[in-house]
Amino acid sequence: MMTDPLADMLTRIRNACRAGHPDTHCPSSKLKLAVARVLKEEGYLSGVEVEARDGRPSLRLEVRYGDDGAPLIDGVQRVSRPGRRVYVGAKEIPRVRNGMGLAVLSTPKGVLSDRAARAEAVGGEVLCEVW
Repeated sequence: MMTDPLADMLTRIRNACRAGHPDTHCPSSKLKLAVARVLKEEGYLSGVEVEARDGRPSLRLEVRYGDDGAPLIDGVQRVSRPGRRVYVGAKEIPRVRNGMGLAVLSTPKGVLSDRAARAEAVGGEVLCEVW
């Protein structure tokens, strides 16, 4: 039984980057789709699609690589876990790698990047950090 599906998705992305795979698949959910869309909007993924595999919805995440062949995602870390939730206010949103990374938050206005959450002046649960 999987207790943290989002951490599973982030681990699949991390493993695909390290292995040099062009894409990876994981079971689909609304939260995972929203996080993947934020990563695509911020330029870390090149494509996000929902497709049917074995009669169930599956996310196909296309990893983005630079001109030199190195993955754009250098690291991924789950911040808020099922055993320890991390909530921040609008003024306490973390800056990942001094602004070079990205924090993904679940807010009342939906799943947003740290920059979008600061612009909307909303806080929420810090789901993960990507750099």
